[in-house]
Amino acid sequence: MSLALKEFTGSLVVRVFIFFNVLLMSACGSVNTAPSSSSDKAPSKQVDVSSIPNALPKDEPRSRYGNPKSYVVFDKRYYVMESNKGFVEKGIASWYGTKFHGRRTSSGETYDMYAMTAAHKNLPLPTYVEVTNLKNGKSIIVKVNDRGPFHENRIIDLSYTAATKLDIVKNGTGLVEIRTVGPGETVYSDPAKGAPVVNTPTVKNDDGFYIQVGSFGNLTNAEGLKQKLGPVGKDKIGISEVVVSGNTLYRVRIGPLTDIEQADAIVTKLANYGVNEHRIVTN
Repeated sequence: MSLALKEFTGSLVVRVFIFFNVLLMSACGSVNTAPSSSSDKAPSKQVDVSSIPNALPKDEPRSRYGNPKSYVVFDKRYYVMESNKGFVEKGIASWYGTKFHGRRTSSGETYDMYAMTAAHKNLPLPTYVEVTNLKNGKSIIVKVNDRGPFHENRIIDLSYTAATKLDIVKNGTGLVEIRTVGPGETVYSDPAKGAPVVNTPTVKNDDGFYIQVGSFGNLTNAEGLKQKLGPVGKDKIGISEVVVSGNTLYRVRIGPLTDIEQADAIVTKLANYGVNEHRIVTN
């Protein structure tokens, strides 16, 4: 092989290697994710959030970029819901602020920490949701236009303004209920500020919440899981009975809990016992 041919072949190999590495990095960055509040901070100047209206639900086409059938973050696969109709979820909310302000969200929009937006792992983008702080009854409406949070025990990441309106910025997290809303589904008491009229039961500080780790039609199976998770739940693990559509279900729950950090510690241990799915319940 001539020297010129050797040099051409070597150059071609290098260029092919670089090309495929660029493709790989592009694929890895195709899903933008919202950070947890532990790696973020609030803006340095105070903002009058009372002058910022709620998001107004409206019909919009699905984002071209933010709705793959599934995606992988931190070696875990998440599936995007085909429909958001009737979706209701309770759990722990976090927020994000300056770190990603001005950056591209998973939907392709620019993240604005002063706007009424949020991130969710599974809802179609965009989706409008009402978020209620179960501790104080305050409600807001946000547009979900991003993916996250990917903390094991969080269901939604709120923009700084949205979190401020719900009074959860100081603590970093809050117990919330979210439900999807569409155009015309919400009645406003003040059209200028977009304040929704909603009656959502609050959770008293001494009521607490539960981590539900299983639901069974067979009591023996429920008792088996309770025994298995004894070292995790200690004296807080129990079985509650509920009738759904005429069928009796036995729910294995850990609680009541009032400390979100304590709940995080418990959830972290669950995987060691083969429990990878859980949900937050309040009754």
